[in-house]
Amino acid sequence: MKIKYPLAKETINDADIDALCNWLKSYPRLTKGQLTWDVEDKWAEYIGTNYAVFNNSGSSANLLMVYAAIRAGRIPNKKIVVPSVGWVTTISPAIQLGLEPIMCGADPKTFGIDLDQLEAICEKEKPDAVIYVQVLGVPHYRERLLELKRKYGFILLEDACAALGASYSDGQMVGTIGDMASFSFYFGHQLSTIEGGMVNTNDKKLYEILLMLRSHGWAKDLPQDSYDALIKEHGVDDFHKPFTFFEPGFNLRSTDLQAFLGLRQIDKAEWAATNRNKNHLLYAKLLEGYVEFQDWGEHNPVSISFGALAENTEHRMEIVNRLVAEGIETRIFSAGNLGRHPFWVERYELFEDEMSDRIHSCGFFVPNYPEMSEEDIHFICKVIKDEV
Repeated sequence: MKIKYPLAKETINDADIDALCNWLKSYPRLTKGQLTWDVEDKWAEYIGTNYAVFNNSGSSANLLMVYAAIRAGRIPNKKIVVPSVGWVTTISPAIQLGLEPIMCGADPKTFGIDLDQLEAICEKEKPDAVIYVQVLGVPHYRERLLELKRKYGFILLEDACAALGASYSDGQMVGTIGDMASFSFYFGHQLSTIEGGMVNTNDKKLYEILLMLRSHGWAKDLPQDSYDALIKEHGVDDFHKPFTFFEPGFNLRSTDLQAFLGLRQIDKAEWAATNRNKNHLLYAKLLEGYVEFQDWGEHNPVSISFGALAENTEHRMEIVNRLVAEGIETRIFSAGNLGRHPFWVERYELFEDEMSDRIHSCGFFVPNYPEMSEEDIHFICKVIKDEV
């Protein structure tokens, strides 16, 4: 069956391609250069933080966040709480970097980390870090999360890779709650730079560590005063200083080609967020009482797909079969319960959690992209409810 309604559509359009081609004809610098700084400044202004670090993917953004927290001395006991519902690369940096991940189950309303479970973990394990996901662009419980952060003193890392443009009822953007936050500009997410990611923070020390870790561990991307201070502290001469490495870094840089696209994409952020939010609310209105979905209260969700839970696994397959027959692309809800995947079970043990397991066995996605019409959504909902 030909796909008539894909889960995602590219946000890079003909005008972007034409502009990119014209820019390429000027033979610009294609690797990281001035446009990278420009897109970081523009993104930080849009999202509402002091600093932003552009990199090559949302997964790399998570890796940078966790490693920067380690290098800043913020996870001395190596214990980090990770979510059961999200994406593998929310968790994998903790494993790759030698931390002790402690899995936390899912909240029945937002599907983010269960804060009662988190508090119990904090009492027992005293973790120095928590990484959580703003699941499908539904803002998680900000006030209580920050209250727990104050009470237990952990560094808070916010995975907002699939939540770009979502906001709380008072206007605060998702991705500005934690000490650092990650975003993804992958095809199919709210905005696309083909591949790309961003880390946001208000902490200058973390920002400077992020800059060094992104680019091999050298310091020449730092603000001039910080760069000069490091050079002086370590007694590096002028000839060696461009290629002196202060951190055991990576090469997670993006390119100015992607930054060029990013500058144009940010101009579309409000349009994309408004339309995805409108679609999300319409799905909820039409499907209420037939399937279960997240509860966002008075906040403003901006999802990459609309996620729902069927009554059981058999009901899900009935819905999936109807969707596929009508050319409507679908898939599991995110990755289900990550504590049931081999990468986790083989290292730790099977993680069983009532809500996470329900998402795993009953969850599914349907399309939500900005160009969808109300008629499209009405039709998809009729297919889900077997009314076609």
